[in-house]
Amino acid sequence: MFGFGGGFVAVPVLTWADAYLGGDAPRAAVATSSVLMVVAAAVATASTRRAVLSELRGSGRLLGLLAVGGAAGAVVARHVPGGAIAVGFVAYLVVTIVSVTVRPGFVRPDGDDAPPIPSAAGLPIGAVAAVLGVGGSVLTVPMMRRNGHRMDVAAALANPLTLAVALPATTVFLLWSGGRPAGAGFGFLGAVDLRAAGALMLGSLPVIVLVRRRTPRLSDVAHARWYVGLLVVVTIAMAATLVR
Repeated sequence: MFGFGGGFVAVPVLTWADAYLGGDAPRAAVATSSVLMVVAAAVATASTRRAVLSELRGSGRLLGLLAVGGAAGAVVARHVPGGAIAVGFVAYLVVTIVSVTVRPGFVRPDGDDAPPIPSAAGLPIGAVAAVLGVGGSVLTVPMMRRNGHRMDVAAALANPLTLAVALPATTVFLLWSGGRPAGAGFGFLGAVDLRAAGALMLGSLPVIVLVRRRTPRLSDVAHARWYVGLLVVVTIAMAATLVR
């Protein structure tokens, strides 16, 4: 519904669920989130109308740079302390909330034209997204929104962009994740908590298909406001894990 691919919402949940890992919990959350995003974004993309996906025609360079950035960010995440990832996640959301509420063009788009996201933005978006375990949609949705896209279109197009980031990032996390976190129990592959990923997929995939086929009737402005509200809720939830 919002184009998050699951990672944006999943990271705080996974950080809480794997809190017994101590400082490694955020790293495990990021790695597990990437697996979830590959599946969720792929299903959401496959369920999106071709007419909407055609908006990305000619975006091959952008997708390629998102993939390179995703792989690079996953390598960097291997060396970043878990606490720094958690703090960076909250800071990333706070900056985004301020941006979408203060700058014009998000809640109510300014124009009718919708030029593509600059290809050069793919590398930094992919890298930041992979380090924090999100799919980049918290950046790409506002960018598409300010370029004139309706909220439902921007959210739908965020899924293939998320897939471009998450697929190489997940490959890195699975093949070169720095090993299992200290204290990790059964069900981990590297830093990926396979049991948690499976549970999240079981709960999310049927809903993704349903929402893509029968999109809830929301006005464009209401859809944008709910997006901002969800950003605020997730920020509070992640901040709460830092003060526990």
